[in-house]
Amino acid sequence: MRGRDGREPERPRSRPDDVAEHHVTYRELQMDPTQMTAVELVAAYGSRSLSPVEATTAILDRIGTADGELGAYCLVDGDRALDQARASEARWLSDHPQGLLDGVPVSIKDIFLTDGWPTLRGSRSIDTDQPWTVDSPVAARLRADGMVFLGKTTTPELAWKAVTDSPLTGITRNPADPRLTAGGSSGGSAAAVAAGMGPCSVGTDGGGSVRIPASFCGIVGFKPTHGRIPLYPASPFGPLAHAGPMTRTVEDAALMMDILALPDPRDPTSLAPPQRTFRGEFNREVAGLHVAYSRDLGYATVDGEVAAVVDAVVRRIDEAGLPVTEADPGFTDPIEAFEVLWASGAATLLDTMAASSPGTREKVDPGLGRVWDRGETISAVEYLRARDVAAQAGITMGSFHEEHNVLLTPAVGIPAFEAGHEVPPGSGLERWPQWATFSFPFNLTQQPAISIPVGVTAAGLPVGLQIVGPRHSDDLVLAVARFVEWLLEQ
Repeated sequence: MRGRDGREPERPRSRPDDVAEHHVTYRELQMDPTQMTAVELVAAYGSRSLSPVEATTAILDRIGTADGELGAYCLVDGDRALDQARASEARWLSDHPQGLLDGVPVSIKDIFLTDGWPTLRGSRSIDTDQPWTVDSPVAARLRADGMVFLGKTTTPELAWKAVTDSPLTGITRNPADPRLTAGGSSGGSAAAVAAGMGPCSVGTDGGGSVRIPASFCGIVGFKPTHGRIPLYPASPFGPLAHAGPMTRTVEDAALMMDILALPDPRDPTSLAPPQRTFRGEFNREVAGLHVAYSRDLGYATVDGEVAAVVDAVVRRIDEAGLPVTEADPGFTDPIEAFEVLWASGAATLLDTMAASSPGTREKVDPGLGRVWDRGETISAVEYLRARDVAAQAGITMGSFHEEHNVLLTPAVGIPAFEAGHEVPPGSGLERWPQWATFSFPFNLTQQPAISIPVGVTAAGLPVGLQIVGPRHSDDLVLAVARFVEWLLEQ
């Protein structure tokens, strides 16, 4: 659209000058690495106005001062991070950065296996005393790119719910208001990015676990098409399970996708390599698209302030030359099917854990225990019926996208609520999917969906806009998200 700079991010190159003559500290330049995006950090490394060691040190300092209140990290490894930052600095000084985001600090949700660190998944039933020598595909890709590993972020036990607290790690709180939840299950990642404790993270999303905390904390959270980012070990939540980047900007999310979106032989559902780079497509022209807006999907309840914020940004999108039509997707609330699939996956994993770890049932989060009990009662017929509901929703959305290129909705129908609760106190709700209405349907359909921050409530709580596209249109979703991001910057 008019006014966009058309800039495509490129990997900057270091100057060949001697660092002793040209290197200055971020304090002298009044830079604050804790507030810089990944792209800005790489540009600063390339110009030698900032080093990976300085950036990492500043972010580790920020973790030390802020995370005691927020609880975003369950593991911080400053020694390893600084070792990696020194190696990155040497590569930049020799004008040979290893990857797109070489030297950029990153956190990893404590669901992904990471060589050298335990992966406890928020559970007291996982034995820490075992070899931790395997990188998941996510960790392997980040490592190969030269990113600096800060540590692992908190998750509810086995990533089972849309808020982040567990018997192992306690409560993760929202940087916008620490009395409130950061959302979940990637709440640690969202809180870390929002609070300046690392510019980017990677989370998992089986029912909204990237998009919900992104909305609550005011950052970008992208769930790509199922299989676009490979997973290993296979998630017990199977066809619902996705991984995705969590960043402060759409541009950073696009670069993270270029690092993460390659196949891995350990994931039989992983997709072929993308035909284009996400960094080359995220800033493309989007004029002429057919955009739909559904305020409530035809059945959801939405908080009045959230609806007002999202309505306002949708009007701006329409007025900016990207016409928006109000239209509901056409499926009914699939919550029952989702809960069958969710409980089945949880029970499968917990049965396996209990077989090797006596006392698991006594140690498990009580809410997760109830899901486990429900999963034990589900028959194969019920499971397949739920899979059919998911397939029918996917068919409905496929037809919908024949007419509308993308769908806009609120990312979450409510703002963040009191921390330590699965549902808003006093709401009368019983289970988290009852308020996560806008996210889990698109796990059932396996479509790409992103949450981007578009405003705040009167109390200053972030509100996210969700953008959903057809399967395999990850680049389109990022491009529309960038347009909206640009629009709000004007």
